[in-house]
Amino acid sequence: VQLVESGGGLAQPGGSLRLSCVASGFPFSTYAMMWVRQPPGKGPEWVAGIAQGGERIEYPDSVKGRFTVSRDDAKMTLYLQMNDLEPEDTALYRCGRAERSGWARLGDIRAFDSWGQGTQVTVSS
Repeated sequence: VQLVESGGGLAQPGGSLRLSCVASGFPFSTYAMMWVRQPPGKGPEWVAGIAQGGERIEYPDSVKGRFTVSRDDAKMTLYLQMNDLEPEDTALYRCGRAERSGWARLGDIRAFDSWGQGTQVTVSS
């Protein structure tokens, strides 16, 4: 299993970034996927989960209405569109794969066991 994130960088408050996560080594279309973030000195926080086929999508209240998760199974790629960014969104963003194919509890980090190295997002004026 390999997950490689990209697209992070510096954005101004109110700006946008689009993160990508390219997957390999497993049948991407059959697994739920998740984005988490980890601010400096804090634990990981779930920010988006998407089921296989995109049939279910969930977000925590902290990003709902600002972040949009999507997937392109043909490209084996997961995306996170982040709009109206806030300084509090500054963190290392990582994508993760569910521990097993099929149904997964999208908001439970413990249900995901393979993670990429992450891409840094910094929101500052």
